[in-house]
Amino acid sequence: MTTDPHIIERLATLRAQLRAHSHSYFVLDAPTVSDAEYDALLRDLRAIEAAHPDLITPDSPTQRVGAPPSEKFARVRHPVPMLSLANAFSEDDVRAWRDRAQRLLGPDTQMTFTVEPKIDGLAIALTYEQGRLVRGATRGDGEVGEDVTPNLRTIAAIPLTLGSVQTEPQQTTLFDASQHAPAAVDIEVRGEIYMRLADFARLNQRFAEAGERVAANPRNAAAGSLRQKNPSVTAGRPLRFFAYAVGPFSGVAIASQGELLTTLRDLGLPVNRDAQRFEDFEAALAYCRAWMTRRDGLDYEVDGAVIKIDSFAHQQVLGSVGRDPRWAIAFKFPARETTSTLTNIVVNVGRTGVITPNAVIDAVNIGGVTVRNATLHNIDYIAERDIRIGDVVLVKRAGDVIPQIIGPVIERRTGGEQVWQPPLACPACGTLLERAAGEVALRCPNFGVCPAQLVRRIEHFVSRGAMDIAGIGERQAQLFVENGWVATIADLYRLSEAQFAGVEGYGSKRVANLLAGIAASRTRPLPRLITGLGIRFVGETVATLLARRFVALDALADAPSEVIAAVEGIGPVIAASVVQFFQQPGNRALITDLASVGVATRWEGAPAPQGVALAGKTFVITGTLPGMSREEAAALITSQGGKVSGGVSGKTSYLLAGSDAGSKLAKAQELGVAIIDEAQLRQLVASDAG
Repeated sequence: MTTDPHIIERLATLRAQLRAHSHSYFVLDAPTVSDAEYDALLRDLRAIEAAHPDLITPDSPTQRVGAPPSEKFARVRHPVPMLSLANAFSEDDVRAWRDRAQRLLGPDTQMTFTVEPKIDGLAIALTYEQGRLVRGATRGDGEVGEDVTPNLRTIAAIPLTLGSVQTEPQQTTLFDASQHAPAAVDIEVRGEIYMRLADFARLNQRFAEAGERVAANPRNAAAGSLRQKNPSVTAGRPLRFFAYAVGPFSGVAIASQGELLTTLRDLGLPVNRDAQRFEDFEAALAYCRAWMTRRDGLDYEVDGAVIKIDSFAHQQVLGSVGRDPRWAIAFKFPARETTSTLTNIVVNVGRTGVITPNAVIDAVNIGGVTVRNATLHNIDYIAERDIRIGDVVLVKRAGDVIPQIIGPVIERRTGGEQVWQPPLACPACGTLLERAAGEVALRCPNFGVCPAQLVRRIEHFVSRGAMDIAGIGERQAQLFVENGWVATIADLYRLSEAQFAGVEGYGSKRVANLLAGIAASRTRPLPRLITGLGIRFVGETVATLLARRFVALDALADAPSEVIAAVEGIGPVIAASVVQFFQQPGNRALITDLASVGVATRWEGAPAPQGVALAGKTFVITGTLPGMSREEAAALITSQGGKVSGGVSGKTSYLLAGSDAGSKLAKAQELGVAIIDEAQLRQLVASDAG
C-alpha cells in the first residue's frame, strides 16, 4: 500500500481538477481548460495510477466516462455501457496499441481496421424497436444518461422510423418513413450530435443580435441545443447526426464495424463518408496522416481519427480495460485550443453600427497558425465570463473560423488583471453609443456618416448575394472611404478612372474592369438591391418577397408596417425592421441618390406568372440548391402561379430543400409538409404544366 503523502496529495489534486473540468465541459457546457490541457492532466493521473494500482478508486476520473447526468432530465440506464476511448498522440502510440492487440489475439490472427473521423460533438444512443424510435439518451457517465427523446425527435437527421433504403455515403437526408413500412429491427444506434461550423457561426450571430449569450464552440452549442427543456427550442437549432456504433441489436446480421456502417446507412441513418476499411494497418495509419491535412477544409469539428479493429469477434476477445475498449483508439490531432495572455481589448464597428469587441493576445500557434487576435463576441460575453485584460485565457481556433476566447483561467490570476470598460463613444466617428432596451449590442447611431459603418456597408452591397460587383473587398472599400471618394453607397457609381491615377496597384486594366463591374450592377433586379441595402433580417428570400409585392423601392420605403407584415412570409419583426430602416433620413435620401446615378430601383422586368402549374401551392425554400439560386427558384415558382413564403407552417405545400438545410427542414418534418429537391420541383412544373 502506497503511503507517500506527496503521491497521495498529487492524486487528490489531479482528480479534483479533472472532476471540476469534466463537470464544466459535460454538464455546464462551459469548458475551463483546453482539450490538450485536460488530456495532459489525465495522462498524469493515469501514469501515477499505473505505477500505484492500489491507489485506484472506483470514482477516479480514469474509471468514468463524461460526467454525471443532469438533474433536468429523467435518467436512462444504458443496456451496455457507452465506453470512452484511449488516446494516442503519435504514430508510435498507435503502433503500440496495435502490437498489444496482436499479442492478445495471437501472432497468426489477421486483423483488419476501420478508420472514422472523431467528431467533436455529444454522444447519444437511439433505441429503435421494430424499426421505430422509442428512446434517445445522452451518454452521461457511460452507465446512466439523460432521456432527451422529445428533443432528438426534432432533429431532421435522425429518422423516426428505420427502413431499407439506398443512400449515397455522403448523403445525409434520410429515409422517409411515410412512404415505407418500418424494418423489423430492434437496435440501439450510437453516434454523435454535432453542428456544422457555418451553422454554428450563424447561430451565434443570431444569439448576438437577439441579445442572448453566444456559445463558446460548436460542441457546446450542440450540447446546449439538445439539452433544452422545451423541444421547440431544439427544433430551431441546426443539429446534425452521424451514426458509428451499436449497442444490443436483433433482426439484422452484423459481424464487423464495416458491415455495421453499411447496415446503418441502408437503414436510413447518416454515416460519415470518410469512414474507410483497411486490410493493412500501415495503410490505415497513412490514411489518418493524410486525413489530418484535410482538417481545415471540413465543415464540422473533429479532434482526431478513431481506429477500430474491424471484426466483432476480435473485439469481443479483446474486451476493455477500465472504461476503454482494447479494440479501438483515438488518434488525436494536434491541439486546436491553447492558452495565452489577453493584453488588450479593442472594438470594431459593423455595417449596422454594432460595436464588436476583439481580444489582442500574446502570439500563440494553434493548429499551425499564429494567432494574435480573437473574437469576444459582445459586451455581455465579456461580463458574463468575467474576462479581464491581463487574464490567461483559453483560445480556440476551428478551421477558417476566426479564433475566439472561450474564457479566463481563473486559477492563474495574479491580482493584476483589469476589468475592461466598454467605450462610451464610437471609435470611428466619436458619436455617443446607444443600447436599445432588451438588446445586447452597443450601436453607433451615426448610420449615414460613420466611416467604419460605411466600409462595412460597401462590402455587403457589393457581395455576391447582393449587387455582385467583382473586384471590391474590404481594402478597396477602405480606400474609397479614406480618400473621400465614397460618402454613400450611391457614390460607387460616381467613381472615375481619373481618381485612381497614381494609386499603387490600380493599373488601367484593373480600373477598367472595376468600373465595368460597377456599371453592370446598375441593372441588377430589385431583390438584389434590397438585399444590398443591408436591412436587418432581410436576406435574399425576404428581399424577393418584398420586391414582388412592392415592385419599386420607393413604394417599399413608403409602406406602413401593417402592409409589409401582411405579405405572406413576412412577419411583424421583419416589417418593423424595414420601416425603421426607411425612417432614417439618410436612407430615404439614398433611394433618390441611387436612382439619380442610374441604379434600377423599380423591377421593370419582374417576372409575371407564365403558367398555373403551381397555382394554389405555397413553397418555402431552404439550403443551397445545386443548379439555381434561391432567387431563381422563387422566380420559377412564382412564374408558375405558386407562392414563396419565408417560414414553414401548416399552410405550406412544399419545402424545397437543398444541402445545409436547417431548422425549416425539421419544422416541415414535424408538420408533415412534403419535402422536395430541385429536380422534383422541375418535375412538378413539367408534369403539372403537361
